[in-house]
Formats: sequence, C-alpha cells, structure tokens
Amino acid sequence: MYKIDTPVSEQDFNQYFELRWKMLRKPWNYPLGSEKDEYELVSQHRMIRNRQGEVVAVGRVHMNSSDEAQVRHIAVDKEYQGKGLAKLILASLEAFAREEGAVRIVTNSRQISIPFFASSGFEIEKEVSNELGKLKRQQMVKRLTSTNTILLHPKWCRQLQDTWYETIPISEQMGIKIHQYSGKTFETRASLNKNINLHGTMFAGSIFSLATLTGWGMIYLQLKEKGLEGDIVLGDGNIHYHKPITMQPRALCNIESLNGKFDPLLKNKKCFIKLQVAILDGDTAVAEFSGMFGILPLKAKA
Repeated sequence: MYKIDTPVSEQDFNQYFELRWKMLRKPWNYPLGSEKDEYELVSQHRMIRNRQGEVVAVGRVHMNSSDEAQVRHIAVDKEYQGKGLAKLILASLEAFAREEGAVRIVTNSRQISIPFFASSGFEIEKEVSNELGKLKRQQMVKRLTSTNTILLHPKWCRQLQDTWYETIPISEQMGIKIHQYSGKTFETRASLNKNINLHGTMFAGSIFSLATLTGWGMIYLQLKEKGLEGDIVLGDGNIHYHKPITMQPRALCNIESLNGKFDPLLKNKKCFIKLQVAILDGDTAVAEFSGMFGILPLKAKA
C-alpha cells in the first residue's frame, strides 16, 4: 500500500527534486537545477515513498487561471514503474485542482507519456513549444467535473451561485463555490491560493466573507424550501479565530443552528434569523461565525 505525501521539510524537497531531475532531466544531460522553474512556490507538490522512506514518485500542479490547472513533472523511479504510482499522483493533483475550482486541467506531454495521459481522460489539443529547446510536446486537456457532491436542489444552488457572482463579483475572484447542500447541511469552499496572505495562510477578511456568504446562502435556500421570497441582509456578525487556514478553506452551516421564524414574511413583515457557521481547514475546525440576518419582504424594499 502506497501513501500520497506532500513535501514539507527541506529534506523532503531535496529528495523530491532529486527524483524529478533523475527521471526528467538527467537522461538529456541537463544539470541539477534545471528540473525547477518559476512556479514551484505557487504549486502543490505530491510524492510517494517506499518502505525505506525513499521518494519513488513525484508530481506537481499549479493554477494557470481561476478555472484552469496545469499538471507537470510527474515522474516514477524505474524500479517502481508499472505499479500505478503515476495514476495515484495524478488523481491527487486532479483532486486539488477540483477543490480550487478548475473546470479543466492541462499538461504538456512528451510523446512517450501521451498514452498515460490519454488513458486518464486527457485529449490532445495542440502542439506547444519545445521544452528546454529539445523535447517536443503536445498540450493535452481534460475536462473536470465535480465529484462527491450532494446537491439536493441543483437548480436553486446554481441560481444562488450565479447570484453571488453577479451581485458580489469578489466572491468569484475568491473562488467561493457551493460544494454541498443536503437540505440540512450547506457547505461552501474557497480557493486558498486566491486568498493567501504573506504568511501563506488565508486572509482573516476572506474567512469572514466566506462565513457570511455561507450563512446568507443557507437562508436563501431555506426561503426556497418554504416558497418564500425576501431580501437577505447581514445585521450583525462575529467570528472567533483559533487556527490559521493553510490547506482547504471550508464553511459549513447546519439547519440545527438556525434560530428564528420565517412566518412574519407571510404578513409582509421582516424577520430575523440567527445562525452559526463552522470554518474548517480540511477536516480541522479553525473558526466559528455567529450571524444575525434580517429578511425584508420584497414589497417593503421601497
């Protein structure tokens, strides 16, 4: 059984880059250092070790734009080829790209690796410039679809996502997307790369915005469930931070946290709903948001 790891320490990265050079640059007589490029610091890196702790497979992905990711430098030690390790690395990189909001993933493949990427769902799109002046490459593309998401009312969720992007453009720039709605639980996720500060963690203001939109969205969907309409506004919001976000920003709102009644809307009166939103970094709880939202009947807007 092989486990996907993310290099963290200097030693991890030394071993990671050594294998990359050994498999992808040394055969063409390129020196140490040629295996690195300007995207290393903004990329996600993955590796696999053997039982002796030696790195035997590596790969990398970075975001070219808000909806396109690029995979590069997948390599497997010769002794471990044919065991499916490259597929494991690619699957991990694709999962990260999906979480970041990518709808397509590209790679510039040499002729020898085209069958591998084709077997993983990639298609040749065009020829690209030679790598390091020698290695002919083809750009291959794979369309990504969301997996493992539960959308009880996909039409409502799509309308909600569109509403955010149209009326609050910064939500799209932050990479905030609906991940799950089960009727009782509403989950959103954001891109860490688009909200990262100089410490390599998520901006506190971005976390607050993610929490606020998640609470707003839960109320929007509950209004749909009840056949009601209204303008949703944040009256008061407080957040308590415990740990920084360094991996996957997630926000969850459970229906049990809602406190208040929607009935006044039936009489064209405003109502108030309190709720809580949990903020997680992957599976680790890092902050709690409490908000008071007001819902105004539509005809009372004037």
